[in-house]
Amino acid sequence: MRVETTTCCVVGGGPAGMMAGLLLARAGVDVTVLEKHEDFFRDFRGDTIHPATLRILADLGIAEAFLALPHTRMPRVSMETASGPLTIAEFTRLRPYGFIAFVPQWDFLDFIDDQAKAYPTFRLLRRVEVTDLVHEAGRVAGVRAETDDGPLEVRADLVLAADGRDSVLREQAGLEVLAKSPPIDVLWFRIPRTAEEVVPFFRSEDDSVLVSIDRGAYWQLAYVIPHQGFDELQERGLPAFRAGVAALVPAFADRLEDVADWDQVKLLSVRVDRLRRWYRPGLLCIGDAAHAMSPAGGVGINLAIQDAVAAANVLAPAFRGGGPTTDHLRTVQRRRELATRVTQAFQIKVVGTLYRGSGPAGADRRDPLPIRLIRRLPPLRHLTGRFIGMGLRPEHVRTAAVTPVG
Repeated sequence: MRVETTTCCVVGGGPAGMMAGLLLARAGVDVTVLEKHEDFFRDFRGDTIHPATLRILADLGIAEAFLALPHTRMPRVSMETASGPLTIAEFTRLRPYGFIAFVPQWDFLDFIDDQAKAYPTFRLLRRVEVTDLVHEAGRVAGVRAETDDGPLEVRADLVLAADGRDSVLREQAGLEVLAKSPPIDVLWFRIPRTAEEVVPFFRSEDDSVLVSIDRGAYWQLAYVIPHQGFDELQERGLPAFRAGVAALVPAFADRLEDVADWDQVKLLSVRVDRLRRWYRPGLLCIGDAAHAMSPAGGVGINLAIQDAVAAANVLAPAFRGGGPTTDHLRTVQRRRELATRVTQAFQIKVVGTLYRGSGPAGADRRDPLPIRLIRRLPPLRHLTGRFIGMGLRPEHVRTAAVTPVG
């Protein structure tokens, strides 16, 4: 088995892992990121870059370079209900950027990779599938992985688990998972978009919900269904599926024939969970590995990146001072746990109120109370915009930077 050493081994090249790798390398820490795929291209991954994340990029001095990438902007969230159109969240007052940017996640990760490569202590290894933890003297001392060149062992002072909601490392570490999921799944698909076409971002009627994301040349659509209801929907057939979508946004009816096969529809089983404890000696979980989020509000990426910033703020000085202790890892969890728990509670409540199909038969079909309040008190839309756009405890980059290569 080939053995390599590093100071911090980050497992997972998603938003949390790549941002942590960039920030630690920027602070002069030797960091190796292990990514099991050959590239970052995965369809229908979270593509929302919230104002809080844009502020972090601004802290790093790279926000304008990032916004030079092709993207679309959403300054507010609108929805259509039986009572008429309504703006439920307004981002325009947030600083320094008052909008959510929609960028394919692979473009965002490639951008972060390019920024990280400027630092000599950063290394990204692709096609490395981590399978197990290395234990030594009562602590995690590294990971074992499979590569195209055979088995690999990476020894590290700290392993940062950022390997997603199906984290191998949190399972191997025996960390307890607390789960409470809303009773829905989401179907992702896309249809062409005509020039200058505008539709509500969120459309809810009776038991149906459709989210429409403007991606320039096409609409990226999220259709909410009952949990484990995909098999039944498939049995009813594609025409019934198209009809359900067209009932929500009739303007889409002429293009839904483009969804010609179920292979064009991606099922996301919505899951909300979190770890009771995010760490073991030598191991810290962040992002979805620590807390899987629902797609409500698109905040999963934002929470993951906030975790990465908080972790780097605590860990970079610790590496310089003799290495992170369990107290340092506990500090990261304490910093991020309340924001995670409140956001998850909000997500579950929002899904339960906006998706009335999850309620009892014959339930009140009026607009949910939060919607009625925002309609009556319009300034509330700025508060919901701040909560969605910035989160409960937005982070700033606190680590000093070393001089990059070149």
